[in-house]
Amino acid sequence: MFIGGFTTDDLIQYAIRIIVFLLIIPIHESAHALMAKWLGDDTAEKKGRISLNPIVHLDIAGLILMIFLGLGWAKPVPVNFSNLKKNRRASYALISAAGPLANFISAFLCALLYEVLICTRAGQETLNTSFSSFSEMMRSEHNILCAVLLLLMYSVYINVALAMFNLIPLPPLDGFNLVRAFLPVNADRWIYEHQRQLSTAFFVLLMLAANISEISRPFDRAVNSVHLLIWQSVEWVEPLMIK
Repeated sequence: MFIGGFTTDDLIQYAIRIIVFLLIIPIHESAHALMAKWLGDDTAEKKGRISLNPIVHLDIAGLILMIFLGLGWAKPVPVNFSNLKKNRRASYALISAAGPLANFISAFLCALLYEVLICTRAGQETLNTSFSSFSEMMRSEHNILCAVLLLLMYSVYINVALAMFNLIPLPPLDGFNLVRAFLPVNADRWIYEHQRQLSTAFFVLLMLAANISEISRPFDRAVNSVHLLIWQSVEWVEPLMIK
């Protein structure tokens, strides 16, 4: 079935991406805010950024790119350096690392829950059924379970992709803020003064990567490798539950 140029499967896929993105972004951003609070800065907490409500974190441009490219972003978590109790640069590096780390943990937990669910009788019946499309899957006897399994599968991949994306050492991503903690003060000051130009260059590179596979291929390979590693880390569940 076609709706406005999109098949039903396309619409289901986009809907799943939106749902997963709205579930994942609060985890990532709240992790940043929580780490900042633990290190002495409650700026983000006062602005309501320690929350699982996706609305308080949402950036419209990031959501649109997430739907169509599979990668996006949320509003940056505000950090007041003067409130950080210890080494400010090291503290900011920890705050930056908290978001991607939360995504990796979330990916593992989603994969673990997926493995547990497919070990149930309904899960086994679902696995043994061949579906030719998402829409056919949604019409199956276990359609609710199918929907949950799809959400979990997408959650694993998008959590990994979001974490890896944010670890790229380019401004304004978390990976770049990690690198800044180890740069000389003069270099860090120059970066701070040229953030706008560097961010513009990053967005240009992102658009090029979306259209030129040679640019995005190393990133895709890294994401797929970590994604596979996550699934391999929960392979022990099935033989443990099904005897």
